[in-house]
Amino acid sequence: MREMMIGICRKDITEEVKKQLWLAVPMVFASVFQYSLQMISLMFIGHLDDEVLLAGASLANSFMNVIGISVLSQRPHDFVEALKCCLPKITIGFACALETFCGQSFGAQKYHMVGIHLQRAILINMLLTIPQSIIMLNLKPILIFLHQDPKIATEAELYGRYLIPNILASGILKCIVKFLQTQNIVFPLLVASGITSLLHCLNCWIWIVKLRHGIKGAAIATCMSNWTYTVLLVFYIKFSSSCKSTWTGFSRESLHNIPQFLRIAFPSAIMVCLESWMYEIMVLLSGTLPNPKLQTSVLAICMNIASVVWMLSSGFTGAASIRVSNELGAGNPRAAHLAVCVVVVLNITEAFFVGTVMILLRNIWGYAYTKDIEVVKQIAIMLPILAVSYFLDSLQSVLGGIARGSGLQKAGAVVNLGSCYLVGIPAAIIFAFVLHIGVKGLWLGILCAVIAQAFSLMLITLRLDWEKEANKARDRVYKSITPESLVT
Repeated sequence: MREMMIGICRKDITEEVKKQLWLAVPMVFASVFQYSLQMISLMFIGHLDDEVLLAGASLANSFMNVIGISVLSQRPHDFVEALKCCLPKITIGFACALETFCGQSFGAQKYHMVGIHLQRAILINMLLTIPQSIIMLNLKPILIFLHQDPKIATEAELYGRYLIPNILASGILKCIVKFLQTQNIVFPLLVASGITSLLHCLNCWIWIVKLRHGIKGAAIATCMSNWTYTVLLVFYIKFSSSCKSTWTGFSRESLHNIPQFLRIAFPSAIMVCLESWMYEIMVLLSGTLPNPKLQTSVLAICMNIASVVWMLSSGFTGAASIRVSNELGAGNPRAAHLAVCVVVVLNITEAFFVGTVMILLRNIWGYAYTKDIEVVKQIAIMLPILAVSYFLDSLQSVLGGIARGSGLQKAGAVVNLGSCYLVGIPAAIIFAFVLHIGVKGLWLGILCAVIAQAFSLMLITLRLDWEKEANKARDRVYKSITPESLVT
C-alpha cells in the first residue's frame, strides 16, 4: 500500500478532492430530498395528536424496509420504513450491484453494457415486488404474531397497503439512480429530487390536512411523489444527450448473464438487508417494552433522525463507490487507492461536524416531529448517543461503498451478519431487557454493531491489493459482454 502512494503529489490529491466533492455534494442534497418524503409524511402524521397513528406509520415503514426496499436497492431505519425499505431494501440491495457492474463498465468505456446492466436489475427488482406486495397486504396478522400492539398493527396494515405502489416505484427508481450515479451524472438527481420534495409537501397537505385522510393520505402522497421522481428521471435518460451512449433502448441482452449478475447482486442485497433488518428488529423489540406507544414512537423518530443525518454522509458513500469502481474498471489501481484515502478523510471531517450539531440541538430537535413533551425529552436524551452512532456509522457506510465499488459484496455481507446479529441484537437485548435501560439500551446495541462493522470493514480495506482488484474488475467487465454487444 505504501508503494501505491509513491508518485502521488499534492495536485493529484487536490484533483481527487474536487472530483469527490463534485459528486458528493449534489448526492447529499438529492438523498436528503428523497428521504424527506418519508420524513415529511411522519411529521404530518405526528402532528395529528394521535400517538397510535405515528407508531403505526413508523412500524409499517420499518416492516417494509425489512421485507423489500433493502433488497431492491441502501439505508433508512424505521420499521414501517423497514418494511418499506425491506421490500424496498431488498430491491435496493440488488440495485447496489450496479455500483459494481455499471461503475466498472463505465470506467472501462464499455458504455453499452451500462444500460444492459440497468435493464437486468430493473427486471429482477420488478419480480421481487410481487412477494413483497403480498406481505404488505397481510401486515396486521404478521405484526400481531410478532407481539405488536393490535391498534398499532391495524394502522400499520392500512398504511402499508396504500404503500404497495411505492414498492414498484422504489425498485425501478433505485436502479435508475445507481445507473446515473456511476456515470458521474448527479445534478439531474438533485433537481428531480428537489422538485419531488416540494411537490410532496403539497401532496401531504392535500391528502392529510385538506382531505383529512390521515395515515392513508400519507401513504398516497408518498406513492405519488416517488412515482413523480421516477418519471422525471426516465424522461431525463430518454431525452438527454448525457445518456446517449449508455442507454440505447431495450435489448434482449439483458436476459443474458443473469447468473453472473446474481453472484454480485444477491450478496449485495444481503449486505444491505442484514443491516436494515437489524434496525427494523429494534423497532419490533421496542413494541414489547413497557409503554409501547411511547417507546416505539421515540425509537421511530430516532431512526428517522439517524436516516436523515446519514443522508449527509451518503454523498461520500456514493462518491467512494463511484470513484473506486470507475478507476478499477479503467485499470487505474493507484487512482482507486487515492480515492479511498481522500474519501475517508472527508467523511470523518463531515461526521464530526454533524455529530457536534446534533448534540447542540438535542433539546429542540424533537419538536420537529411531535408536540408530546415526554417524547421530546426522550429524544433529547437519545441524541448524544445518536451523534456517536452517526460518526461511526458514516465511516462504516463509506467503507461499505468502497467494498461495493470493488465488488466485495460477499465480504460485506459476512461483516454485516456477524456485526448485526452476533453483536448488535444480542447486546441490545441485554441492555434493554436484562439491564432494563429501555429504548436507550436498544440503541446502545446498534452502537455495538456499528463499531464492529467499522472495525471489520477497515481491516478489509487496509488489506486490499489494488493491482489485484483492478485485474478482477477487468475480468468482470469482459465476462459480462455478450456476443450481441461485440457485434454492435
